[in-house]
Amino acid sequence: MTFSIAGFCRDTGQFGTAISSSSICVASRCAFVAPGKGVVLSQNVTNPVLGQLGVQLLEEGLGAKDVLTRLTEHEQYPEWRQLQVLDGQGQSAAHSGAETLGIHATQAGHDCVAGGNMLADEGVIRAMVEAFEASQGELAERLLAGMDAGLAAGGEMGPVFSAGLKVTDKASWPVVDLRVDWHIAPLSELRMVWENYLPQRDAYVLRAVRPDQSPSYGVPGDER
Repeated sequence: MTFSIAGFCRDTGQFGTAISSSSICVASRCAFVAPGKGVVLSQNVTNPVLGQLGVQLLEEGLGAKDVLTRLTEHEQYPEWRQLQVLDGQGQSAAHSGAETLGIHATQAGHDCVAGGNMLADEGVIRAMVEAFEASQGELAERLLAGMDAGLAAGGEMGPVFSAGLKVTDKASWPVVDLRVDWHIAPLSELRMVWENYLPQRDAYVLRAVRPDQSPSYGVPGDER
């Protein structure tokens, strides 16, 4: 019921992920990013604890393959889980248990990994990786390009209703953390949110690290 992609930008050091599903609030349960260290995606019949543990292991310096091994050893029901891990070197590892739902696939690419279940076709994941590798610019844009390509290739077997985009940079928090939790066209809505957020992103980071240099905002409703 989910398809997703994780990516790494060598130029900026950013890590990020984008995800969509027929399930509500998918990004809240499935997408986990460790600033400067990598990404963990826990999906299918989801156990968010695996995402939390995977981030901890990445922060301890383990590579993707070792993280994946530890997660499948830790999990009591690995056959129900689908996992993708991308580490700080851009290396990846993936797991789809025997009980992964419907047509499912995972694929590693250059500095990325994608996976999904209940897919319209296995080619959905290949299209996502190829689109990410072919795109340039902001990591968030490349991740969204991958998702758009996956949707165009068939996406899930049924409609999707939620989506999320999360990117980390030099800050210890995600500098992009956007969600569409229930919408008839969540990926289109997510792109709209991203395009409105991007012009303000750096200003929000500056407020945190150098408030003395940040612009003064007197706009009604603005959250300082």
